[in-house]
Formats: sequence, structure tokens, C-alpha cells
Amino acid sequence: MGTLAQRIAAGTRSYSFEFFPPKDDAGEAVLWRAIRRLEPLSPSFVSVTYGAGGSTRDRTIRVTAAIAEQTTLTPVAHLTCVGASRAELRQVVGAYAAGGVHTIMALRGDPPGGPGQPWVAHPGGLDHAVDLVRLVRELGAFEVGVAAFPDGHPESPDLGHDARVLAAKAEAGASFAITQFFFDPTSYFALVDRLAGLGPGLPVIPGIMPVTDIRQVKRFAALSGTPMPPAVQDRLAAVADDPAAVSAVGVELATELCAALLDGGAPGLHFYTLNRSTATLEVFANLGALIR
Repeated sequence: MGTLAQRIAAGTRSYSFEFFPPKDDAGEAVLWRAIRRLEPLSPSFVSVTYGAGGSTRDRTIRVTAAIAEQTTLTPVAHLTCVGASRAELRQVVGAYAAGGVHTIMALRGDPPGGPGQPWVAHPGGLDHAVDLVRLVRELGAFEVGVAAFPDGHPESPDLGHDARVLAAKAEAGASFAITQFFFDPTSYFALVDRLAGLGPGLPVIPGIMPVTDIRQVKRFAALSGTPMPPAVQDRLAAVADDPAAVSAVGVELATELCAALLDGGAPGLHFYTLNRSTATLEVFANLGALIR
């Protein structure tokens, strides 16, 4: 079967879905309904985001392992440097391995004080995602994914710096990247070109977030530094008072973005589902033959 990077290199596109760990049993029930509705699409993998520390981290590990054990899906586990020593990170990686999880998204994570605050590393921990990539690769035969930022990381001085950081992650052992969500395909293709100019043949999978709630996606965009093009804002503003119409326009926008990306040669699509399945299913149906 090979690694994800090997399958992409052989010409197989990757289609994947991302979930976040539920905070309680009711949220977990919603998550599992979404997983079961998306499972028939046979994605390349599904990923579960990581809450640093405490019960959220434990639920992340448990849910990710349950996906490996109870579904036909391949899980990818997120791991961040936030609030953890090297020893604790090794323990989490070991827990994932024991649960049958062999692919890890290695991320620095948001500053402990929240987005926009200075980054503060754990005294016995790691400072950068590239350090976490090295740590995970040292611990076993894991495939490692990393984050990429078409519109620039909020803390990055410029887009060229972002590309150099991504190249360093590839050199450290990452074999694929998934981008932060974005709205303009030219931002994605420009990032891919900058990376190619530095040498690494790292597949970069675009991250897609279908808009279903205008206020929510604007908040996410502001936190991540992702600009919303005026044309996108105008189309959403025209239906802002009708939640069903907002979802319909959000699906249209995501479908158009996905089609442009696939037509331009993107190696697949990664959907940020927000633990819901309807919008993603609708985008898939709209794309039709493009995802065959």
C-alpha cells in the first residue's frame, strides 16, 4: 500500500477529513455520526486535532485509537509542542503507536496564552515543529505530516520565510504537508512554487473549510491571518440573513475552490469538517468526476 507520500508520488490523489476532539459524550456522539457518514467515501485518512494536556488530550488519543480499531479508516494523529516536555511527547507518541496509529501531524501549536500571544515553550519541551518532526521520526517507523500556510503564518516575517521553514521540515523527515484553510487558489499555487524552488519534493495538500457559519469562519480567518477576498465576502453577505442560503453559498465557494485546485494539479484535498458531514458530502457530490 505504501505511505501517503508514496501513493501521491504514484499519482493517487489524497482525500481526507479532519475532526476535532469532542469535549463531552454528546459531542462525541456527533463526531461519530459524522465519521460514519463520511466513511463510505473511502478517504485516504482522517485526522483528529490535538488538545494539549488534560482530558482533551486523553480524549484525542482515545478517539484516534478507536477510529483505527472500529472503522475501515486510516487515522492520522495530531501532536503539538504545547505544554509538554520531551518525555511527555514520547509518551503520547507511544500511546498512539499502541493504538495502531502510525502517521502523525507534527505541529508547534498555538501559543499557550492563545493566538496573538508570544510563544512560550515548555521548559523541558520543544520550540519548533521541525524539532517535533525529528523527535517523532527518532521514535519509530512513523510517517510525519506538517502544516503549511498559503497566506503566511501569523508570526512569519514573509512568505519566503514560510517556504524555507516548510523545506526544513521536509529535510527533518516530514513526507507531506497540509495547508491552513484559505480562499484564493493563487495563494496555494504560489506556496507550492516557492517550495519547489527550494528543492524538496514535498506534496502539499490544500486544506478546505466550507463556510456554514459566517461569524465562525470570520473568527477563524482572523485568528489564523487568512484573508477573505472581497468577492467571497460579497457572496456571503448577500445571503447573511438566511442560514440555509449561507451554507449553500459556502458549498458553492468550496466546490469552485476545489475544482480550481484539482485542475491546477493539487495532490488532493483535506476538509476541515468541524465535526459535521453535510457540507463536505455536498462538495464531493458537486465535484463528481474530478475526484475519480
